[in-house]
Amino acid sequence: MVEAMTAVDEGQTELYNQSIGLRLRAIRKQKGMSLQEVEAKSDQEFKASVLGAYERGERSLSLPRLQRLAGFYGVPVDQLLPPGDRSVGGRSQRSNSDGITIDLSRLEESGAPTELIERFVKTIQIMRQDFNGRVLTIRRGDLQLISGLMAESDEQVSEMLADMGLIVDD
Repeated sequence: MVEAMTAVDEGQTELYNQSIGLRLRAIRKQKGMSLQEVEAKSDQEFKASVLGAYERGERSLSLPRLQRLAGFYGVPVDQLLPPGDRSVGGRSQRSNSDGITIDLSRLEESGAPTELIERFVKTIQIMRQDFNGRVLTIRRGDLQLISGLMAESDEQVSEMLADMGLIVDD
């Protein structure tokens, strides 16, 4: 009986490790980094071979190491965990034709009036699990929501973002 339970536990652990591995690989690829680049940019803290073993689900990741890896990637820790009930792959993609694309690196460099926008963008990234760190498309509904929060019209918010040089031309 104990042996059967141990086999089930090991099977669940293996599946859990594989789920975490898929998330790790997805985040790394969104960041546009190879395993070797992660090793180099982390000053050898995350060896390519070990990170590859995590991504394949062959090794378990300790919580402190998971936290350091999340910090390295610049994502919340929970985004490296298996999605659970979240339907990541099954989401339908809507047209972004009425949205605007924001340059995230320019947003980080911009001044104080963007604090609300920065928090809003980070929330959208978490909701969409989009951590590429370069650009983010703000959909029409997103723009309406931030306009409401800022007590401005959609056009005024769009103009403000354009004036700040944050909008990327398609």
